[in-house]
Amino acid sequence: MTLPLFPLNTVLFPGCLLDLQIFEARYLDMIGRCMKQGAGFGVVCILEGEQVGKAPPVVASLGCEALIRDFVQQDNGLLGIRVEGVRRFRVEQTEVQKDQLMLAEVQWLADLPDSPLVEQDDDLLALLLALGEHPMVEALDMPRDVDGRQSLGNQLAYLLPFMEEDKLDLLAIDSPQLRLEAIQALLERIQGELFA
Repeated sequence: MTLPLFPLNTVLFPGCLLDLQIFEARYLDMIGRCMKQGAGFGVVCILEGEQVGKAPPVVASLGCEALIRDFVQQDNGLLGIRVEGVRRFRVEQTEVQKDQLMLAEVQWLADLPDSPLVEQDDDLLALLLALGEHPMVEALDMPRDVDGRQSLGNQLAYLLPFMEEDKLDLLAIDSPQLRLEAIQALLERIQGELFA
């Protein structure tokens, strides 16, 4: 499967929403094609280099397919789009087109079956609800109803201010339970650093 890539300084997770401003010609063309075909594009995290520039950046080998859910012409004349993360992928190889758009051969990653929330998830669920009250999170209109551990883990991994490397590690985890355990461990590490 070939997917056009949109390198960003962020890690997108399935079920999560992201607002983007599009101003470069290569991405305006890409968005136009995606909208006509009802297709998605790949959001990949930049490891080295710049989002805008002559040389293509070095990107992570894991990413998330994004589907366009809404678009608006903004006051500054730029195209604003809202995308939703759909499914995870591994980048097998990339090529750069003449217009500097990166294309990737991707392998879709299967998630392990979701499982319902259990009592031990209550603290993490309360944390997600508290995050939802933040104006920046509220502005995304992310779905409030968390229907299982997969959704809880994805939203927390996306919204919490973890380092990009940590978010990529979380994106790589197939099991909803193991992702929640890894999030808990990261939170405990941050807490330990704050009170050390």
